[in-house]
Amino acid sequence: MNLFDIDNSNKELSKLEEETLNQDFWNDNNNSSKILSKIKKLKDKVNNFTKIKKQLYDVYEMNLMLLSEFDEGLKTDVLNSTKELIKKIDKLELETFLSDKYDINNAIVTIHPGAGGTESQDWAEMLYRMYTRWAIKNNFDIKEIDYLEGDEAGLKSVTFEIIGEYAYGYLKSEKGVHRLVRISPFDAGGRRHTSFASVEVLPEITDDIEIEINPDDLRIDTYRASGAGGQHVNKTSSAVRITHIPTNIVAASQAERSQLQNKETAMKMLKSKLLDLKEKEQKDKIEDLKGVQKDIAWGSQIRSYVFCPYTLVKDHRTNYETGNVEAVMNGEIDEFIDAYLKLNKNKKS
Repeated sequence: MNLFDIDNSNKELSKLEEETLNQDFWNDNNNSSKILSKIKKLKDKVNNFTKIKKQLYDVYEMNLMLLSEFDEGLKTDVLNSTKELIKKIDKLELETFLSDKYDINNAIVTIHPGAGGTESQDWAEMLYRMYTRWAIKNNFDIKEIDYLEGDEAGLKSVTFEIIGEYAYGYLKSEKGVHRLVRISPFDAGGRRHTSFASVEVLPEITDDIEIEINPDDLRIDTYRASGAGGQHVNKTSSAVRITHIPTNIVAASQAERSQLQNKETAMKMLKSKLLDLKEKEQKDKIEDLKGVQKDIAWGSQIRSYVFCPYTLVKDHRTNYETGNVEAVMNGEIDEFIDAYLKLNKNKKS
């Protein structure tokens, strides 16, 4: 259990709690909020570890009872408890890999289809469904921010937020181009097609992260929300699109009821995009940044999903693969995420 470094976590927690007792602690709101946030994260980690340790002891005691006197019902309880405990330990171990600066934050995900019209737009919709299914299975909340439906099927773009601790840490593994090979349902000749879609994943910027944006660098447009089946449609111009002119980065929101709320959401997304770009380019000033756009096409894919002539989903970074395409498309992507996080952890160590 040394892997979880609980002793050091307890020492750091005690040190931070001592800081909150200082008379001038609340004088700096920004610093105090950062410390309180760290305290909460450490307490959650320690409490989670303590619960698992207690459960481990309980299972050990149940095993001793089973050895001394066999009971079919107790055997079933031991097996079920052990399976549950293994899952919790695996998850706790995985969270030790999520130590980067923004891993604990919510995730903002944007999906764009590549070239190919309806076929690629349908693929983008399939990916959107896959990620929402994954989020539901893992008890995350989902908030759709911006949705532009496809011409005949699928979508032209979607931006949504996955809300919950470590959402970004898990989903950062999904950044990149995803490739689909299947018999197209839109091809009357029943031919095999290859489609591409890009997935962008950014951490939500919290209040304790500062990023300067010059208001003169922004162009703000309002428009009517639109989308599938009336769900996204709004009769007033409440949707907001913000363009950061120096970098040509765009953030849009149409999910909220009011224009003001959509503007706040779009600004939050814009800050996330600018911070991501800033860190990639290792620049100090936002006005010096320039974006890099990768083609959504051959040679740049991180993962391939093959429906025909055989079934296979393969991640090209980790080489993890599975033949159960249906399960993957229903949100069973944890093994791909685990493999990516473990690979990155090994690279760092």
